[in-house]
Amino acid sequence: MTSAETLTELFDRIQEIVHVVVDGLGAALLNARIASGTNSVTWLVWHLTRIQDDHIAAAAGTEQVWTSEGWADRFGLPFDASATGYGHSAEDVAAVSVQSGSLLTGYHHAVHRATIAYVAGLSDDELDRIVDESWDPPVTLGARLVSVIADDLQHAGQASYARGILGG
Repeated sequence: MTSAETLTELFDRIQEIVHVVVDGLGAALLNARIASGTNSVTWLVWHLTRIQDDHIAAAAGTEQVWTSEGWADRFGLPFDASATGYGHSAEDVAAVSVQSGSLLTGYHHAVHRATIAYVAGLSDDELDRIVDESWDPPVTLGARLVSVIADDLQHAGQASYARGILGG
């Protein structure tokens, strides 16, 4: 298995978890929070997808799917289009709500499609390319992709746990 095939497999698994978590939930459970100050399934899936979109677009040198395909307008959130959820307050989390899980899975599917198109063509040598020099040591593309995958899996697991607690 090549590095590109491994990355594709990992991002495919994230998409599978997102669908398992979201499919069949109505708006009430998607937007519910287990306790004050916790994250909803909606926020968790939106956030993990926004981070993936943001980081993959930056690495690929493309516009984010969020803006290029009109997802920011469809969600209609009260944030700047560059918001990814990083540093959100409890009030910000509550503002991320949907009427249907299809909005979440639609956006995630669009980001997944862009992600797979990008990672499928990567060579091993490209994974060593520096993509962020603000860290010491600088961040390589490979490290950035591993970070995105780890973050996505963590938040997908949290969303799955929240779904279970909420009775979905």
